[in-house]
Amino acid sequence: MLHSIGLLLASILRLFRTRRSLLLENLALRQQLAVLKRKHPRPRLVALDRLFWVLARRFWSGWKQALIIVSPATAVRWHRSGFALYWRAISSARQAIGRKRISKEVRDLIFRMVAENPTWGAPRIHGELLMLGFDVSERTVSRWMRRAPRDPEPAKRWLTFLRNHREIIAAMDFFTVPTVTFGVLYCFFILSHHRRQILHFNVTRHPTSAWIIQQLREAFPYQPAQKFLIFDRDAKYGFEVPTAVRSMAVTPVRTSVRSPWQNGVAERWIESCRRDLLDHVIAMNEPHLKRLLTEYVACYHED
Repeated sequence: MLHSIGLLLASILRLFRTRRSLLLENLALRQQLAVLKRKHPRPRLVALDRLFWVLARRFWSGWKQALIIVSPATAVRWHRSGFALYWRAISSARQAIGRKRISKEVRDLIFRMVAENPTWGAPRIHGELLMLGFDVSERTVSRWMRRAPRDPEPAKRWLTFLRNHREIIAAMDFFTVPTVTFGVLYCFFILSHHRRQILHFNVTRHPTSAWIIQQLREAFPYQPAQKFLIFDRDAKYGFEVPTAVRSMAVTPVRTSVRSPWQNGVAERWIESCRRDLLDHVIAMNEPHLKRLLTEYVACYHED
């Protein structure tokens, strides 16, 4: 009884459907019937069957209602697999995309012009290439100019300068050390670039410009051998410290804001002091920390 009612309702619904939908549904059912008629214990779907349902999913909105032999999720998986195969075939073709790559001869010529004429820009080099018969765009010339190998001579000259003048360069800096009572002590030191020797150090709870000037006087009681003193732009130095440094016939060299790498020699000594000493002990107070640093500096200089 229920089966008869279902057939009757289906017949009534078909009266309101378009001829196109009926034809597509009949085609889908005939395709599945052909699969079931194949002489196999279990229906086997070949590539053409999968392609049929992939196209049906693409162009027919009611494909799910006519699909019986497999689930709709299986047809969706076939579509994704076909999509992957399609783009894999396109990628394996290795077709040239975009502009043709310029030859090595033109690239070497651009690099040579950049090296021999540092003041030339992309428009000038582009014009020279056009006069030589090379048809390249100015944007291409500009892009390859940025890839030109840099001249190593400036780095060598700077290294030579440092080696020739390290005897007259010194650096000073602060670093903080927490105490056992959660106080903060400030360690001040002056380091020579020549032998990485600590010329002077001290510890205080309240660093001021006057205190720093006194440390400079103790570090350089006579005419200093160093002609340049590197330090950062900490507010503790104020305007008095650079003036005091100049009065000692030493040129103050201030590093840029937030650029500790410009005072790298001093920063490396701070790292050594922390790694070798301060990471293993807790300072009790100011005299205790000063005694620890005295022993460490003596060991640093000797070993």
